[in-house]
Amino acid sequence: MDLFKALKISAAGMKAQGVRLRVIAENLANADSVAPEPGGEPYRRKVITFKNVLDRTFGVRKVEINKITIDTSDFKKKYDPTHPSADADGYVLTPNVNTMVEMMDMREAQRSYSANLSVIEASKTMLMRTIDILRA
Repeated sequence: MDLFKALKISAAGMKAQGVRLRVIAENLANADSVAPEPGGEPYRRKVITFKNVLDRTFGVRKVEINKITIDTSDFKKKYDPTHPSADADGYVLTPNVNTMVEMMDMREAQRSYSANLSVIEASKTMLMRTIDILRA
């Protein structure tokens, strides 16, 4: 495989995982938020999906963001009748964010990002060695 193709594929992977990490960070940052008013909805978890796209310039398939959607699963309820956002029954809706799932997703995204970075570093090393050989 052409080293420039490997660089293109890995760079696209790093970009996609970077966006994924941003979405996960947003989910984690809002995991403990509540609705701004009684009966309102708290933060909804966001989910990112990817797609394979053909890069006609390089003739390779690379990953891109397909879309970022809202998770429509139910909110969690917490009984706290003294909370300003509590409904008439004393329940406060909390986000549908599971911090354990988000942390696992974050770890997976970090590993994927690191793997793509390793490919870029290896490609760079091979290109530099090729240049050194051609200079000699």
